[in-house]
Amino acid sequence: MTVERDAPDAVVLVGGKGTRLRPLTLSAPKPMLPTAGVPFLSHLLSRIRAAGMTHVVLGTSYHAEVFERFFGDGSAHGLELEYVVEDEPLDTGGAIRNVAGHLRAADAVIFNGDILSGADLGALVRTHRDAGADVTLHLQRVDDPSRFGSVPTDDDGRVTAFLEKAPNPPTDQINAGCYVFRREVIEGIPAGRRVSVERETFPGLLAAGAHLHGFVDASYWLDVGTPEAFVRGSADLVRGVAPTSALPGPAGDALVLNGARVDPGAAVTGGSTIGSGAEVAAGAQVVASVLFDGVSVAEDAVVENSVLGAGSRVAKGAVLRGVVLGDGASVGAGCELLTGARVWPNVALPDGSIRFSSDA
Repeated sequence: MTVERDAPDAVVLVGGKGTRLRPLTLSAPKPMLPTAGVPFLSHLLSRIRAAGMTHVVLGTSYHAEVFERFFGDGSAHGLELEYVVEDEPLDTGGAIRNVAGHLRAADAVIFNGDILSGADLGALVRTHRDAGADVTLHLQRVDDPSRFGSVPTDDDGRVTAFLEKAPNPPTDQINAGCYVFRREVIEGIPAGRRVSVERETFPGLLAAGAHLHGFVDASYWLDVGTPEAFVRGSADLVRGVAPTSALPGPAGDALVLNGARVDPGAAVTGGSTIGSGAEVAAGAQVVASVLFDGVSVAEDAVVENSVLGAGSRVAKGAVLRGVVLGDGASVGAGCELLTGARVWPNVALPDGSIRFSSDA
């Protein structure tokens, strides 16, 4: 997967507010949420470094200071990081244009900061350069392309259209949210305003006769923007299904971080992560879930496919399936929370056999 020489710049767009992951993102931007033991962004940066790219520009906005406070200048990760803050939301195309003054190489690989992917980045860059393309798009093959807009290509790999969602799209190729741009093309995007790369930049380039190329792939790919996808992505990283070199431990059925305590009588499975200082008591079951630091799961509780924010507490016998707990929230003994339930930070649900299936 390594880029052989003349490595392009890497640009990672991390400015979104992560509204679909609230309440977890009330206190931290989505790319900084603990995912398989480290911030989600760490996994992406590890793949960028493994591909031979070392100059990385982060396009930030929401809680921008959190990124620099954690990653610093990037030297600890073998990278050189720069940070460019959006004063107001610029959409994807505008965010790409906003970092243009920090680019050095002839090409830049643009990453969406909430996509987990196994695409061969070296092959992506080589395809772009071999084709002499203005822009190369990573196009992912999916089983059900009707849920997305589709991007057909001709026999030579050139993009021919950008199609909206349709019941029977003519191709299974979708825009996977990763692109290689020639720097001159980035500099041609209008500056200082919102620009949609999907609705304005790409169709405009295509209409002007630019060479837009498709790098078609069928490797691992997941948008982790929803709670369901977030827990799945974290579990896939822990189990070694999704690629990373940032996992703080060996791949396996569970990841228990230093300082966590799991009783021998508890069951932690399905790629679950148990954060530092968390406790899982005897008889408890934690399946395919993410427990942030300092979480407490009491005796005989069941936590499945859920995300538990820092310092949250689950009392004896409670059952959580497909649930999000905000930081410091607590669930009383005997409570049952069903798929889609979200408990806001520091909210305490009382004891009792109570079924919750909406925000609390």
